[in-house]
Amino acid sequence: MDAIATARIALACLDLTSLNDADTEADIDQLCAKAQGPHGPVAAVCVWPRLAAHARAQLPAHIRVAAVANFPDGSRDLRRAVRDTEDIVHAGAQEVDVVFPYRDFAHAPALLNAVRRACEGLTLKVILETGELVDEARIAQACRIALDNGADFLKTSTGKTPKSASPEAARALLGAIANRAEARGRVGFKPSGGIRTVADAAVYIELTRRALGDAALVPQRFRFGASGLLNDIQAVLGGTARPEAAKTGY
Repeated sequence: MDAIATARIALACLDLTSLNDADTEADIDQLCAKAQGPHGPVAAVCVWPRLAAHARAQLPAHIRVAAVANFPDGSRDLRRAVRDTEDIVHAGAQEVDVVFPYRDFAHAPALLNAVRRACEGLTLKVILETGELVDEARIAQACRIALDNGADFLKTSTGKTPKSASPEAARALLGAIANRAEARGRVGFKPSGGIRTVADAAVYIELTRRALGDAALVPQRFRFGASGLLNDIQAVLGGTARPEAAKTGY
């Protein structure tokens, strides 16, 4: 796949994100303007729950609004996670990105199940924070818990820890989806953090294609959590960067 085709998929599947502690409505206005660029819209914008209603009011219906719960620390505080989720629902957003309590797996099933019940009908992305998990077995266990408790997407990272998305983590999450019959044709994948170029995006697009097929390369099944990626997408599609062949060999 060439860089232009890769950039088009990445744009259509991008969650344009602003999760700075000091974000204001003015910051979200700028984010929402970027979400409707000259080369087409992104899939969604992702913001704090307190700004989700404002984002929804600024955007056309075809651009979804996501907001984060239990973010970024992934605490085991079930009431907090549910409260965040209820705020997101009441704001009129369509998607919840909840952080798996990755330091305390024993509390994860109950927390995720409660969040799932609190946002019935919305898209639930479960952030596993794979860079903080010690090995593939631990990642696989987190995937099982998330899938058992209603995840619509498995997401690698918050982007707030030293290690974010990686091809190794992507393979683990995609394998967990592909190897479960009831998830293979339904559950999506979202790499997040540290993906800054179209060439970076190509790696995750190809891994997803191999694991789940071409049909999964749509916003309903595939997202990027990588706001910095938008600049390179626009450069490639606008002809101000030299399109390069997508990376292969991973």
